Amino acid sequence: MPRAATFLLTAYFRSGKINPQFFIAFRYLLGRGNKGNRYLLGAALGIALSLVPIMVTMIVADGMIRGITDRFLELGTGHLQIWPRGPVRDTSILDVAPDVVPHLNGVTGLWREIDGIGVILSTAGKTGASIRAIAPSFWQNEGGRRYLSVIDGSGLIEADDEIMLGQDLAREVGAVVGGPLRLMTLRLTEDGRTIPRTTLFRVKGIVSSGYHELDALWCIISYRAGSRILSGEISRDFLVVKIDEPYVRADEAAMDISFALGGAANVYTWRALQHAQYSSYESTRQMLLLIMALVVLVAAVNVSSAVSMLVIERQRDIAVLKSIGTSAAETRRIFLWCSLLAGLSGAVPGLALGLVIGCNINGIIRGIEAALSLVSALLRGGAVKILDPGFYLQEIPVIIDWKAAALIGCMTVFCSVASSVLCASRAGKSRPLDLLRKF
Repeated sequence: MPRAATFLLTAYFRSGKINPQFFIAFRYLLGRGNKGNRYLLGAALGIALSLVPIMVTMIVADGMIRGITDRFLELGTGHLQIWPRGPVRDTSILDVAPDVVPHLNGVTGLWREIDGIGVILSTAGKTGASIRAIAPSFWQNEGGRRYLSVIDGSGLIEADDEIMLGQDLAREVGAVVGGPLRLMTLRLTEDGRTIPRTTLFRVKGIVSSGYHELDALWCIISYRAGSRILSGEISRDFLVVKIDEPYVRADEAAMDISFALGGAANVYTWRALQHAQYSSYESTRQMLLLIMALVVLVAAVNVSSAVSMLVIERQRDIAVLKSIGTSAAETRRIFLWCSLLAGLSGAVPGLALGLVIGCNINGIIRGIEAALSLVSALLRGGAVKILDPGFYLQEIPVIIDWKAAALIGCMTVFCSVASSVLCASRAGKSRPLDLLRKF
């Protein structure tokens, strides 16, 4: 392949259609012989190998963040939430909003929800739970159907005495579909005392979102049951809104809803509701990419060392070129072209290989887990999990940020050229008589 490319390039050069400095640089990179080009190819290989992990890290990090965020948006907070405004818990605006909000542009769903806390009591023990009282249609929405998996039983609550539990929570209390379950909540008496209230439910279904943090606390009942057993003073009553483009139009939709309700309610976007968690994810992602970027930077700077060695080994060529009238600027451009070609030769295959590995990361992880589990079984050990589905997503979504990938590639090539400017300048300033005396 290099010989064929060199042959074609030579033909173009002889026809006068190609820059002579570029032609010489290309010959230095892929031409015959082993003078100098081995350094450029080694630098290109270093760049390629350094770009693979940064691309895989970016794809995996973006996929994990998007996968977790999507589950929180579609099964947790919704895209927006409407809360009564003011210190007094006047929920009358929540009764008015369903007549106004669904007719706004881009709104795809509206549900009323009551959130509270309680204690689940069973024969296997007791544990705290986050109670969500919302209409069953919320879980039948497009987002609910996409991310909510029914492990056992049914995912549709049809009666006020039915309850759905997250998979991890059900496992902890030993709940089974069709079995009884007691849910203890608190209520305030007229004299301000807090007393417990125990309500009997029947387990309708055990569900999973594919993410441990949601499954560990989920206790789902109907809105009517929640309004009956959850005291208004120790629960939250609000509206959940879904729109067609939550990652793009959340702020715009929040302004439209606030204007339509006359400013009588607080409207929060998913970014505001998950600010701390989302910021934590982004900070971790940026730190990982920064560490990987330092590796790429070191590999790109190594191009300057390769160009320095190339200048040393090609001193005879430099002397001949200068003797026939090649200017200092033209000589400098030859070695700048070398650094550019070395950067491109490393960046393009490195980005491509990183994208291929990132797009097939789930299959690769499963293959590694299978191999490690086989070795562990031979050593009488247990199954090996690289990403424990109890704490991570069961499958990582493949999210490719093409702009970031292009920026990484361009910055890599730029650093390769910038680091070689000084070496190329020295080659351009060299005097031909001083070089010819050495040979």
